[in-house]
Amino acid sequence: MSLPTGAPAAPAVPHVPEAIHRRRWWILAVLMFSVLIVVLDNSILNVAVKTIASPAPTGIGATQSELEWAINSYTLVFAGLLFTAGLLGDRIGRKKVLLAGTLVFGLGSALAAFSASPGELITWRALMGFGAAFVMPATLAVLMNVFERDEQPRAIGIWAGSVGLGIAIGPITGGVLLEHFWWGSIFLVNVPVVVLALIAMAILVPDSRDPEPGKVDPLGVGLSIVGLVLLVYGIIRGGELADFTDTTVILAIAGGLLVLAGFVWHEKRSSHPAIDITYFRKPAFSAAVAAIALVFFALMGVTFFSAFYLQSVRGYSALQSGLLILPLAAAQMVFAPRARLVVDRFGARAVCTAGMLLVAVGLASFALFDAGTPVWVMCLVFFVQGTGMAHIMPPVTVAVMQALPREKAGSGSAINNTFRQVGGALGIAVLGSVLSTVYRGDIEGHLGAVPAGVRDVAGESIEATLGVAEKLGPVAGKPLVAAANDAFIGAMHVTALGSAAVALIGAVVVGLFLPGRSPATTEAPEEVRPPAEQLSR
Repeated sequence: MSLPTGAPAAPAVPHVPEAIHRRRWWILAVLMFSVLIVVLDNSILNVAVKTIASPAPTGIGATQSELEWAINSYTLVFAGLLFTAGLLGDRIGRKKVLLAGTLVFGLGSALAAFSASPGELITWRALMGFGAAFVMPATLAVLMNVFERDEQPRAIGIWAGSVGLGIAIGPITGGVLLEHFWWGSIFLVNVPVVVLALIAMAILVPDSRDPEPGKVDPLGVGLSIVGLVLLVYGIIRGGELADFTDTTVILAIAGGLLVLAGFVWHEKRSSHPAIDITYFRKPAFSAAVAAIALVFFALMGVTFFSAFYLQSVRGYSALQSGLLILPLAAAQMVFAPRARLVVDRFGARAVCTAGMLLVAVGLASFALFDAGTPVWVMCLVFFVQGTGMAHIMPPVTVAVMQALPREKAGSGSAINNTFRQVGGALGIAVLGSVLSTVYRGDIEGHLGAVPAGVRDVAGESIEATLGVAEKLGPVAGKPLVAAANDAFIGAMHVTALGSAAVALIGAVVVGLFLPGRSPATTEAPEEVRPPAEQLSR
């Protein structure tokens, strides 16, 4: 940042010990590796849902509802514990939390690989979510404590790019594994990655914590867990039933919101709050977390149904579907580490607004897809989506993390990830509900030839319809296959337009409340703290 003419440059005050500063890029590589194993698992699962839904021995015969819970059990535990995990890292040490979370994630992966039923898979996926909840906040918190403030935007951009790498490697790895091994291999592959990550963490990553964590706030922590779990469960349950007016859904969501309101009330009055609620009074901070929630709301719903579009409607294999995601991942890997340069030139507001508009364009493009859309068009749309994401996530993450003091990095990272997970869960539930409702309405008129005993099941999802059509035989089932494809594409169009509308709302939010291009001013140095209190080998 340039200085006014004649103003002496304020000397940078280092906050990171020299020994750690020298190896900061190696530490970042290890943190990216840690993020990679979490993202890798979810992106692998997205291309494996069709295989897992197949009867044994190919899969385990999971229903549409069970598939959603295999994804959502992870999300429910992950989102419910993120905030607590961030606080725990600030208090006892982020390295300890990172190591423990990675170990639990690896154990859950090994158990999930040998699941004998959908119920077991859902249980072990929840255990994986427990471990991942302690990994994600710790990685970003460690990053904020091994890089000086001027290098943090660059480091966060590279860290965000590792998400793109996971998105690229996951589907391709999953496709290769599913073509040569049984479905459980998509989870077992995590185990050697976890072992390598644990060794690298133990050697390279320094520990850090809040030097003055204050008193424990058990009531606040408890309220945050109960409130988030109830809210996310209600959202997931509403998507599962395709009905948000169901009593169980209303009670869960209302209860979650009520408990979270109690959490906010308690934190505002506590002498030792778990999180300082006043940070949300800053428009830039609130706009950043809202942008994270909205963009993941829009994208996660589309990610869920795109796997069925590519494999069920278009007939691509899991590997081919994974390769089609490469443009999205490549755009994130290329542009995310460089997003800070664009922000320096045009400001966070303009860059994030443009990114949101690109995401909206990409999502709206799904409304034009049909069973014969050229591959290059799909690749272009995925590239546009990845480019938009790459110019949203780094700036808003920087806005969230730099709004909090360095010693509260775990809490800041937890807030960032909590809004991402809640937004994603809401996207899958709401947009999945829209997709399911529209599909059922369109396919019902074509089920006359289906035996009455399986008619309800046949209308649940495109996979269920295609399964019934296969039992009818190639001749009798052919009209039903065509009807299922048409009904799914119609439902996808409606859902895609809904997703794009949410992304446009996100564009309005960041356009109004994120800061624009900062004027050239002299930055005051941060408060000096003894490095030994912040980091240790």
